[in-house]
Amino acid sequence: MSFDAITATDNSAATALTDQEIFAAHEGGKLSIASTVPLSNKRDLSIAYTPGVAQVSRAIHADPELAKSHTWAQRLVAVVSDGTAVLGLGNIGASASLPVMEGKSALFKAFGELDSIPLVLNTTDVDEIVETLVRLRPSFGAVNLEDIAAPRCFELEEKLIEALDCPVMHDDQHGTAVVVLAALTGAAKITGRGLEELRVVISGAGAAGIAIAEILLAAGIADVVLLDSRGVINSERADIAADPASKKAQMAQRSNQRGISGGPGEALLGADVFVGVSSSKLDEEHLKLMNHSSIVFALSNPNPEVLPEVASKYAAVVATGRSDFPNQINNVLAFPGIFRGALDAGARRITPAMKVAAARAIAELADDKLSASYIVPSPLDPRVAPAVTAAVAAAVEGEVGFPL
Repeated sequence: MSFDAITATDNSAATALTDQEIFAAHEGGKLSIASTVPLSNKRDLSIAYTPGVAQVSRAIHADPELAKSHTWAQRLVAVVSDGTAVLGLGNIGASASLPVMEGKSALFKAFGELDSIPLVLNTTDVDEIVETLVRLRPSFGAVNLEDIAAPRCFELEEKLIEALDCPVMHDDQHGTAVVVLAALTGAAKITGRGLEELRVVISGAGAAGIAIAEILLAAGIADVVLLDSRGVINSERADIAADPASKKAQMAQRSNQRGISGGPGEALLGADVFVGVSSSKLDEEHLKLMNHSSIVFALSNPNPEVLPEVASKYAAVVATGRSDFPNQINNVLAFPGIFRGALDAGARRITPAMKVAAARAIAELADDKLSASYIVPSPLDPRVAPAVTAAVAAAVEGEVGFPL
């Protein structure tokens, strides 16, 4: 399917789904393998399989680089999960995660023109997952980590990046972060602020929350405060001080420049932006503490931290992760183009510069219709994946830098 084949029609109104149609659509799975060459006669078989295929195998044995052009591996993304943090369902195991991974692979094909294969693993041991993917490396060109619980997801991604000579990205972290930065760029314009002026509070210090904090800091937003279930992340908190090697402790050193302590009330006093990526609810009273023309991204699915009709009483711009409300912050805006751009450019790593470039590209596509109810393009906008692909490929060549 070509990029142009994706319709921009917004079907978000058609949300009345039934169990019957859902299960019927998933019966037998959502993926299949299709041949790219004809197999209708003996000559076709002789070319595609024996004896012709042996010529290609001999050539690859003599020159392994030919595998990049004469197999699908270079353009194949492995979608990998251990089933420990699936959607909002939690640790439901590898088999139960497979329908989600199939869906992810379908999105790679539809939006990025990339083949993809789900790999769900019956282990939660980081080293075992790394060893498995190292052994499988000749079979794929990139790894999309999916639905792996924090804090193991941080260690796993870091170890895989070191072990594999191909792009690796945990989409729950970085895909979310890229789209949040893109949406915040549009929201800042609507409210007449520069990104660097914003005071941002992130509720949730797991995979997505920490990745969002990292990309916002990289983009020049200095005032970022994170909250977890125990309150504000700061280096003085006993549990954080006790584990200085943890991601939370590392983030405590880089964020919360004003040294805030306490809970949501203390964090949101005078804040410009709330980003929710946790199951915690946002009290309406706390919204009143935020600055005028505030920005609220309540991204938990299916139940946002605060409903848009409540947040809109106080906030100038409101976004969620749902398709039935305006301003859907959806990873599909980012990951197909990020991987496609990285593979097109022959990148061995997905870097912070590539992620910021992707966010910029997404944000720019909303400029023509920018409004409080349109801060990012629709996930079905056919311009998105090509724009992100081009921006990421340019960043690989060093043509894009910081800040946004």
